Amino acid sequence: MIEMKSQKPLSSKMLTFVFIALHLTSCYGQVNEQVEKKENAPKNQTPALKQNTVFPQIHTNLNGMVREFVRAMYQDTKGTYWFGTNGNGIIRYDGQTLETVSVEGTSPYLAVREIVEDKAGNVWFGTSDGLLKYDGAKFTTFSEKEGLQNGEIWGLTIDKSGLIWVGTIEGVGRFDGKKFMPFLLPDSMVANPQHMLSDQLVFKIIEDKNGTIWLVTDGNGIFKYHKGEFTHLTDKNGLTDNNAADILEDKHGNIWIGTFYGGVSKFDGKTYTNFTKEGAIEGVEIGNLFEDSKGNIWFSVENKGVYRYDGTNFTQFTTENGLTTNGVQSIFEDNKQQVWFGTWQGISLYDGEKFMNAIEKEPWVK
Repeated sequence: MIEMKSQKPLSSKMLTFVFIALHLTSCYGQVNEQVEKKENAPKNQTPALKQNTVFPQIHTNLNGMVREFVRAMYQDTKGTYWFGTNGNGIIRYDGQTLETVSVEGTSPYLAVREIVEDKAGNVWFGTSDGLLKYDGAKFTTFSEKEGLQNGEIWGLTIDKSGLIWVGTIEGVGRFDGKKFMPFLLPDSMVANPQHMLSDQLVFKIIEDKNGTIWLVTDGNGIFKYHKGEFTHLTDKNGLTDNNAADILEDKHGNIWIGTFYGGVSKFDGKTYTNFTKEGAIEGVEIGNLFEDSKGNIWFSVENKGVYRYDGTNFTQFTTENGLTTNGVQSIFEDNKQQVWFGTWQGISLYDGEKFMNAIEKEPWVK
């Protein structure tokens, strides 16, 4: 049982994190999974699953493979689509086959939270069962046996030197491909921290253009690390909320920060601009910050759909514009410049003109 230390009422996004962490183990035992057997189906094609879902799937749930939602999406340099689910493992589309990928030694209820690619073309997955590496032919799993602090990974990035930064519920580690090296954060702690899962957890990690590492903690603000020096960003020196949820550097070098209670802010290196307090957007729970190839900034607002910022104006998109639901869990852009949205009720796609069920543009998602 996770002890919630927050004195504020639980928001829906915070409940989402707890929901993810617990994996709904009691519900998984009740899933009714029936495989459609097709004698003439290709051997490498995963059969369609007829399974109960947490919410009605209005838009595609990848041929019935996703019971809850898609947490992370990525298209690698070879053009392969990767979908990291919350509890249904990894799903891959290589241009011919949409399939669930089985990784030996991992749970059948694997949760995937981050997907990144290194310069050599290896694809890395931050999961609930450790760090996974796909080299184009096989998967390799790295866990506590190799020195990882904890198998529950949330934050994952690769810096310019090729070093892999991993945020777990028991701290941050750096991986050079052979061994993990613990990376200790300062003991500095905000007053009355509101940890959701762990006081050592780092949700998100990015490296900016100047080589500064930004580490988004669980209720303890954000740490900046550059050339051996730390800066602790909190509500005392610019953050609107110590419970940050996501972070992004845009092509201009601005740092965007989404929080649970304080909305969305842009930091230009000197000044924080909080667009929520200024009334430019509705809602205070911000997540899934993403910059598309045109330089638009996208982000989700809990129960308010998604916003797009074009450098001047914010545009809100909801179910009235074709989005399947106003609760969005992940955003990414493919090499066709289509923007994908993983939601509680399936995957929506924006083709530059309108939102639709992803199946309308990409029939392979079935």
